[in-house]
Order: sequence, then structure tokens, then C-alpha cells
Amino acid sequence: MQTPDLLVLGGGGTLGEAWMSAVLAGLEAHSPFDAHACRGYLGTSAGSIVAAFLVAGMDPSARLGRWSAPGASDGAPPSSGGGSIARRAFSAAGELASVAGAPLASLALVSSAPGGALLRRALLGRIPAGRRSLAQLGRMVEQAGVGWDGRLRIAAVDLASGRRVVFGSPRAPAVSVAQAVQASCAIPGVFRPLEADGRRYVDGGAWSPTNLDAVEASSGDRVLCLNPTGSLRPSAGAAGAFGPLSRGIAASEGLVLRRRGARVRTINPDAASAAAMGANLMDARRRERVVEAGIAQGRAAAISAAGGDSRAA
Repeated sequence: MQTPDLLVLGGGGTLGEAWMSAVLAGLEAHSPFDAHACRGYLGTSAGSIVAAFLVAGMDPSARLGRWSAPGASDGAPPSSGGGSIARRAFSAAGELASVAGAPLASLALVSSAPGGALLRRALLGRIPAGRRSLAQLGRMVEQAGVGWDGRLRIAAVDLASGRRVVFGSPRAPAVSVAQAVQASCAIPGVFRPLEADGRRYVDGGAWSPTNLDAVEASSGDRVLCLNPTGSLRPSAGAAGAFGPLSRGIAASEGLVLRRRGARVRTINPDAASAAAMGANLMDARRRERVVEAGIAQGRAAAISAAGGDSRAA
């Protein structure tokens, strides 16, 4: 697979972060794909972590150890704190998902933004503020030495207005990359919002699972989107209802970019990756299985793309 001009990395908890890193590692190992050579990166929630470390120069394979994102349920039984985090996260996501799905009827995602912001503000106002800290994550990003170099964009939501904010873009509020990542990962009702200059920001997934339509693509650009929450299946229970919606939103946002003339490919977890991830994307006990499945999926995607290139030659 060729290196895309723009790489979009969606939300998906600690297992989504592991899956995206693994898929990228698999692509790099079996094709000319270079995750560091993209012109631009857009990350949402877990994707903001992957994007920030890529811009810092870290190889995707370096992210495949046993490190777990803050809030992961390391070895905890499903009935303990880790499961509670997942339930609260999906409860918040479920309410917001109905709003995120509303623009699908007309596919007019950009023009619907003002109305979407009002609905999100109302729903976010009903969710109690999260209490868990993301300071550890912020310190990790700071230690990586990543800064705004013009390539990185990170999606979050302004809690007061309900509007999407894309940090790193020219008119965005001035925060550090570490702060932007914390904001994008602040799941409503779970993690404390990021506070900066009198504003509070929460998870970019409160606007969209991928925010694909916010990437700065133009005619001829090749865009690759990894969408971890596309793994969730209806058989996974209440959380599974979010999966088809996530895939539908990403497809609709991809259409917005295609109308600009961009070439868009979205990769959702395949059957093996979805089975490895399960319904609780914060369950770090599954990380090793997810990494294995993600690498295999990346390898398969690279081989498939190479076959397509040879047939087109």
C-alpha cells in the first residue's frame, strides 16, 4: 500500500489505540507504506495518541508493548472499575451517537454543524463531569517532545458550546499538543475535561468517531482512515449498537471528502480484529490478542493493495 497524503485515526479506547498501531505496523512491514511520511494527521481520542507519537517520530511497532492508556482495566474483572468505565463511556456515547447520526439522513455534515453543536451542548450538559485524571497521558506526550509542526490536527469538543474544535488548525485555541491529546481523550462522564483559557474541552468522539470530514483534503489527495469503533457488532449488546452507526458516519464523512475530489479509504476492524477487541474497548487484558489481529489485518491490507496495484499496472 502506498503512503497516504493524509492519515485519519479515530477513537476507540485502549484497544483501539493498540489496533491502529498494529495495523500501521503491519502495513509498514509488508508494503512501501510509511506512517511517518504523511503530509497531515488528524486524531480523535485514542487516535490523537497515535497521531501525536507518529509526528514525534515514534514507529508504530514501538507502541505494541504492554503499555495501557489511562483508564484501561488492567487485569480487572469486568464487574470492577474497568467495566464500570466502559459502561459509563458507552452510555455517554450512546446518547451522543443519536445526535451524530442525525446528519446521515441528508449527508450534509458541514451545513448541519450549528444544529449539531446545540444538540451536543444539551446532551453534554446532562452528563456528570468526569473525575479521572489524564495528567499521566499528558506527561507521556510531553516527554515525546512533539510540537505543532503544521502536520498534526487533534479533534475535541468545546463543552460550553458543543462545537468541534480542531487543535493545530490556524484558528484553533492555543494549547500544547499534550493538552490537546488530553482534551481529545476526555471521555464525558469518565475523565476530567481539559481546562484552558477559561474553556473546557472533552473527547472529540463526542462529535464523531473519526472526524474524517475535518481533514484538510483537496482534489487528488489520498486519505486513509482507521476506525476502531467500527469493530463493535450488534451481538456485543448495547455497546454493539454503536458499531454500525460508527461505520455509517465514517462512510458519510468520506463522501464529503470525495466530493472535494479526494480518494478515501476507511479500514474498520475485520472479523478477527473485532473478535479480539470484544465489547469493552478499555479492557487491556485483550491487548495482546488485538495487536496480533491488527498486525495480521495490516499485512492482509498491504498484500491486497499490492495485488490491486499490479493488476492496474
